[in-house]
Amino acid sequence: MVLRTDPFRDFDRLSRQFFGATGTASRPASVPMDAYRDGEDFVVQFDLPGVTPGSIDLDVERNVLTVRAERPANPAEGAQYQVSERPRGVFTRRLLLADTLDTERIEADYDAGVLTVRIPVTERAQSRRITVGSGAAREEITA
Repeated sequence: MVLRTDPFRDFDRLSRQFFGATGTASRPASVPMDAYRDGEDFVVQFDLPGVTPGSIDLDVERNVLTVRAERPANPAEGAQYQVSERPRGVFTRRLLLADTLDTERIEADYDAGVLTVRIPVTERAQSRRITVGSGAAREEITA
């Protein structure tokens, strides 16, 4: 059996245990995400397990997408935790969006702990063919 260790991950885990893994309004915890292009959409997926859809706030201002969510700090009142590894509190993530994205038509869906945000790519950002004329012969090139 081969064991791989990551000293940075171990240091991060220890510092979270020592300083606490919960996010507060003044120091929110980060949200893991994936971002990719799917056809004519730019898709961003955020991991927000255990968060109720009503606690998720999405905001776009000046091409900055802000995602904010909150998981209750103590879901079971009076419980004595033996292990508490799941982060609680306030989570936030900000993304600077390109001008080529249509922020007026953003769609969001929350399913199985994953928030999926779809942002259409504007038509001006689509590739198109331009015909270049030169006398009688014309050739097409891709812009």
